[in-house]
Amino acid sequence: MNTVEQEIQAKNLTAPRITPQRIEEVIVGEAYHVFPGTTLTVCCLTLQNSFNVIGESACASPENFDEALGRRIARENAKEKIWALEGYALKNALQAAA
Repeated sequence: MNTVEQEIQAKNLTAPRITPQRIEEVIVGEAYHVFPGTTLTVCCLTLQNSFNVIGESACASPENFDEALGRRIARENAKEKIWALEGYALKNALQAAA
């Protein structure tokens, strides 16, 4: 569990919110591509509603390229985009319920 999530729980902030668990729950598929001859790795995450979100990673020095690390960074970058999408959806739901 990350530090921010631990702090939220420790402070007992219980209003509706997006959690790291929710972000993982909406991901139903993932695919990766490393462009030949580059250090560019792209991660495409497929969400429950079939929407796709991409993240990318690259390193400046080809000598530092590690495909597994590139995949992990690209996936995290894609997940960051899901936070905004899920936050928007939650805000719409809360506003509709008010």
